[in-house]
Amino acid sequence: QTRLVESGGDSVQSGGSLKLSCTVSRYTFSRYFMGWFRQVPGQRREAIASIDEDGSTDYADSVKGRFTISHDQSKNTLYLQMNSLKPEDTAKYSCSAPGFPIPLSSGVWGDFGYSGQGTQVTVSS
Repeated sequence: QTRLVESGGDSVQSGGSLKLSCTVSRYTFSRYFMGWFRQVPGQRREAIASIDEDGSTDYADSVKGRFTISHDQSKNTLYLQMNSLKPEDTAKYSCSAPGFPIPLSSGVWGDFGYSGQGTQVTVSS
């Protein structure tokens, strides 16, 4: 079974940077497609970045230009570099392997495939 474990969450000041990692064990889907979503208690889950097997990426408008998704297949690790962090970026961040490409705006990230338990990012002003 595929297992995803996130790390790298922390508390930072506004304007700071963090790099999240997601270690993937036993990726079993035929196509590599992964992403990150975040959630604040009481609010809808927001998918923010995805990367396809050809390296193409997609970002939500809320993070475009500030966050970068990447992956290192040799290390079976997915990354999310987050720069210029804002208080509204405060959330639990989870990586996800839906099993097939889905748009960030689909509203179903986390409902298909596998997702990790998440790592907390807190940005103070």
